[in-house]
Amino acid sequence: MQTDPGARVLADFEGAWDLHRQIIHADGTTAMFQGVAVWTPEADGLIYRETGSLKMPQGAAMQSERQYRWAAGLDVYFDDGRFFHAVPARGGKATHWCDPDTYSVIYDFARWPVFTALWEVSGPRKSYSLHSHYSRR
Repeated sequence: MQTDPGARVLADFEGAWDLHRQIIHADGTTAMFQGVAVWTPEADGLIYRETGSLKMPQGAAMQSERQYRWAAGLDVYFDDGRFFHAVPARGGKATHWCDPDTYSVIYDFARWPVFTALWEVSGPRKSYSLHSHYSRR
């Protein structure tokens, strides 16, 4: 069985990546995140951990971090084990419903090993965009 050369697999993400993110709120204010994303092997997948500096529109920079678990099939889970979303292997759209808000993402792997994830979050409680740019370290 041949694999699709344009499709990403879990092992493609392993290692350290530079991460730059712009967070654009509905009111037009923008926050910036700059840091590192690291995918580290664990028993049945990879642990994704990002750490860096988050600069809010009208405040000092603060340290920020988050963590997820990635499994075979590019399934992403929250720290507590709940399913988050499936990353399309060739890039494309995925969604997550977090009552009452919707999280939609478009992954773009066209310039691999540089890729982007564009999240649009909408609903009665949240309204913002996350533009994340990853490049291999």
